[in-house]
Amino acid sequence: MELRQLAYFVAVCEELSFSRAATRCFISQSAISHQIARLERDLGVTLFERSTRSVVPTDATTRLLPLAKQMLSLESAIRAAVRASGPRIRLAANMSFATRSLSAIAGARAAHPGAEIEFVIKPFRQRIQAVADGDCDLALIRGSVDQPGLDVEKLWVEDLVIATSTGHPLAGRQDVALAELSDYPLLLPPESEQVLLHNVVRAAFADLPTGPVYGPPIPPDHTATMELINRPDAWTVLYADSQTEGIATLRLAKGPLRIPVSAVIRGDIRRSPILTTLLAALHSA
Repeated sequence: MELRQLAYFVAVCEELSFSRAATRCFISQSAISHQIARLERDLGVTLFERSTRSVVPTDATTRLLPLAKQMLSLESAIRAAVRASGPRIRLAANMSFATRSLSAIAGARAAHPGAEIEFVIKPFRQRIQAVADGDCDLALIRGSVDQPGLDVEKLWVEDLVIATSTGHPLAGRQDVALAELSDYPLLLPPESEQVLLHNVVRAAFADLPTGPVYGPPIPPDHTATMELINRPDAWTVLYADSQTEGIATLRLAKGPLRIPVSAVIRGDIRRSPILTTLLAALHSA
């Protein structure tokens, strides 16, 4: 049994999908299936009942899951305990934050030449847990999180734009009213995977007599832009800096939809000068 197998096991338990778990862990679906099969052989049990439509945990999975999480938490604690005591910061994020993060890191290092600042790529849940366990000093997330022991500090706000295929009836216009979008299907990932986007859209339509008409959820292994090309009557929301061939973007007439970006930090630690400088740099980057 290996710790990475337990990490893959937890991912499959939480996602209830081998493909989504593979995406979350940055490996192929065949690789994660192979590692789960090895874990099952090592333990002599079946952990998941698999079919073409679903992944169903077994009784053995229910017993193993809390122990697996405990083992992974201990691993993070061990890494945190033996980390070098010098000036070092670990920033957890995903690649969509890379440009802004690297600019802020460069500024913080200029102010603290002896500092070591790591940029660590982690999925959303692992970012939060890494801060809670002390393995990382801060995490960048969209939206917020309410978890005991963690502080959330708003850094900046990202604008969203309306996106359609270039063949959509509204394509070619510079802006559009929300009421006009009610006539066309909205494509979004399932709410369980993108709660924040769904909340933003619901809030935008709250004062209108009719809400959005939802099309089929975007599958985990598909992209929103490809779905738009396949559904030229549909629309979605994208971050304002997203530019894709064959996709038209429109502004909302009443102003853009917006999503806050926040830093997550443990509430019980004293902020070092380096961390304070890095947060200030992220604010202004």
